[in-house]
Amino acid sequence: MKLRFIALVCILLGCLQSRAQIYEPVSWSTSVEQLSDKEFVLISTATIASGWHLYSQNVPEEGPLPTTFYYEEDNETFRLIGNTNEDEGHTVQDPIFGMPIKYFANRAVFKQKVEVTQEMGSINGYVEFMVCDDNKCLPPAEEELVFQIERESSNTAAGQEVKIEVAADGQEGASSPPNKEQKGHRGLWTIFFIAFISGFAALLTPCVFPMIPLTVSFFTKQSKNRTAGIRNAIFYGISIIVIYVLLGTAVTAIFGADSLNALATNVWFNLIFFLLLVVFAVSFLGAFEITLPSSWANKVDAQSYKRGGIIGIFFMALALAIVSFSCTGPIVGTLLVDAASKGGIAPIMGMLGFSLAIALPFGLFAAFPGWLNSIPKSGGWLNSVKVVLGFLELALAFKFLSQADLVLQLHLLEREVFIAIWIAIFGALAFYLFGKIQLPHDTPLKHISVSRLGMGLLTLSFTFYLIPGLWGAPLNLISAFPPPLEYSESPYGVGYAKVGSGMAELYHGQLPDGGHLLAPHDILAFNDYDKGLAYAREVGKPIMIDFTGWACVNCRKMEQNVWPEPKVLDILKNKVVLISLYVDDKRPLEADEIVESKLKPGKKLKYIGQKWSELQTLKYAANSQPYYVLMDHRENSLIDPVAYTPDVNEYYKWLSQGVANFKISAVE
Repeated sequence: MKLRFIALVCILLGCLQSRAQIYEPVSWSTSVEQLSDKEFVLISTATIASGWHLYSQNVPEEGPLPTTFYYEEDNETFRLIGNTNEDEGHTVQDPIFGMPIKYFANRAVFKQKVEVTQEMGSINGYVEFMVCDDNKCLPPAEEELVFQIERESSNTAAGQEVKIEVAADGQEGASSPPNKEQKGHRGLWTIFFIAFISGFAALLTPCVFPMIPLTVSFFTKQSKNRTAGIRNAIFYGISIIVIYVLLGTAVTAIFGADSLNALATNVWFNLIFFLLLVVFAVSFLGAFEITLPSSWANKVDAQSYKRGGIIGIFFMALALAIVSFSCTGPIVGTLLVDAASKGGIAPIMGMLGFSLAIALPFGLFAAFPGWLNSIPKSGGWLNSVKVVLGFLELALAFKFLSQADLVLQLHLLEREVFIAIWIAIFGALAFYLFGKIQLPHDTPLKHISVSRLGMGLLTLSFTFYLIPGLWGAPLNLISAFPPPLEYSESPYGVGYAKVGSGMAELYHGQLPDGGHLLAPHDILAFNDYDKGLAYAREVGKPIMIDFTGWACVNCRKMEQNVWPEPKVLDILKNKVVLISLYVDDKRPLEADEIVESKLKPGKKLKYIGQKWSELQTLKYAANSQPYYVLMDHRENSLIDPVAYTPDVNEYYKWLSQGVANFKISAVE
């Protein structure tokens, strides 16, 4: 169910991103600090829009473009002292590149020490940088930097700032990425629904489920009338919600949103949480019980009788939370860590969803007590639910171990090993559901119920689904859990090795001469706009422009998951001419191709990628990838362009309509 929600969010994001958008998430400002009569510090400050990351000056190979500073050094007037220093930042497992990378969020400060030997008004330079959010990266960008040098009599900072905004039209002001806040709300609701489902899972454990009829019966019998019983039971449910939401609030308040995110991606934290989840899983499987001191429950329970009334009901809810900790604790802990990795109020939202699922039955059964006769009786099936949760906790534990392994680049838990472990875990779960494995506290199984048989078949099917992943299948259903395709025993990754040298060339930027190359799945693609257009006119086919990037993960997802579908692949191979333009191609332009930028007058386009990036921005008012355009031989669009479109049928419909429109225009 969690995967379904994640898939739904991805589809929604894809739909929103299909609209042309110009993203301008970074603005730069400069200032100068005077250290002595001759020594100064050039300070470059990046203000980064919420949700976006600016990468460090030092990143791993095959990663994003590092932030790089260039100064127009003149040995006669000033010289650089050492390298440009940067803030501490965060080193985390980057979701886009699938590797540990240092990046900056919200704000980053870079300092370069210089010695000025002659009187001068300013020092000029520029910064080359790349920014990404959790779903996409923008093409590499450059911004000019001007540092005003004004000597002061004392060793104080000059303090003068010249603000330079990153804006495609050259006007003042920088904007945040459109729809970002809407994206944040969707992320919070996803956490809420996942927590809500987890709450229902906790509800079906031996620690919580038997409490429903007991508690509801207590309220209905002890209250003066039915209305009072319902009111008390509802307040009991509200108290449960308040207790867990307070827990989420405390976690957020103690650690803070930024600290939680950094903590959740820390190597040692991932290792510790892996061990905790293993302990929780072993407990769920029946090896031992994890409980809070019984004295806590006794003291709280005594307060419920002593206080009475509304306060007493609140203490009854607190007693339930303490008594049921052996079942709910592992689930609550997992939810808090998962929510913490999202930052902000996510832990509060997670606890709201979890507690609502726990509290809802108490209010409903109090309002309709006759329903109590229809709920299943407590029995061995409750322990089976707990065991199933134990297997799921064990599988999830290896996700955290994988995170630590990826950050440290130890290659101990590569993709094939991770998938093999999951096959073993879910295979054992299937045997358990079929009654072939017995664990402590299990009731002897005389027969298998229809529901248990169905769950066993579903688990076994999932186990079989995982097996091809050992040889490179993308496993889209669980793509968020195992290490990335390239983190593999195969030299080019399990997802690429089977395709051959053509794919290896594509992913390492080694393009053959002639303006064309073999794209994934042996699709003939041009990497030169003019040559591709000329070829399309020669063969009489429409053109599909694929604005892409070497570091574009969503581009790879489209190539791996959507393009191989037979009906889509047929169009890409036989009915259109594909022109793939890499906006982050760092190869220099030929001397006769270097022109002045139309977006930033006075600046020269030096790289091939800059040429294609400017083409996309000027002609289509978009600067994110992937971005697909279908056009005729007069370079007119045949249909509105689209961006990341993971839905195969939607993408096929777009391709088909564009090809059909080309045929109509050709007849006219």
